[in-house]
Amino acid sequence: MNKQKRHEIFTRLHAENPNPKTELEYSSPFELLIAVLLSAQATDVSVNKATRKLFPVANTPEAILALGVDGLKEYIKTIGLFNSKAENTIKTCRMLIELHNSVVPDNREALEALPGVGRKTANVVLNTAFRQIAMAVDTHIFRFGNRTKVAPGKNVLEVEEKLLKFVPKEFLLDAHHWMILHGRYICVARKPKCDACIIEDLCEFKEKTST
Repeated sequence: MNKQKRHEIFTRLHAENPNPKTELEYSSPFELLIAVLLSAQATDVSVNKATRKLFPVANTPEAILALGVDGLKEYIKTIGLFNSKAENTIKTCRMLIELHNSVVPDNREALEALPGVGRKTANVVLNTAFRQIAMAVDTHIFRFGNRTKVAPGKNVLEVEEKLLKFVPKEFLLDAHHWMILHGRYICVARKPKCDACIIEDLCEFKEKTST
């Protein structure tokens, strides 16, 4: 895909949604960190349902740590992998208190050292909470990069590196949100909604669908 086509793709995505936001509900970097940690292999909808009950009761490292693993499980048991997520969340809260004065760090190395926080989670927090350029490649973005040919790659890291290289600089900060939303609602996995796609004429996917 050439440079001009990529630029037009992100120009259109920006025009349609000038201020894209994550669909996870949060009101602080800590709440975002916990929501993203809980969202692995789960939907944002399911995480929001759980955190709407959890955060009014406990939305600081100290408050969640005080719940303990079993207490936390009661709030997140509707989310997939809740047992391991509860344990990781409690460990993360303890580390935030002991190592970071209960403040979410704004650098990748410190974030990835937290239990349950991998590269993708760190990228979301860096980009969304701290407005740093970072590309959190989930299944939607991986599909978008490969299907459109904006940034094809064999694995998530390859797609991440290509996106950081090829997405025009003026769109880098918000590109992650546009691609997730596009993959979630338009460029869906089984049958992409090409008829409803604002970049259909620019996309290089050969097996376009029509209703």
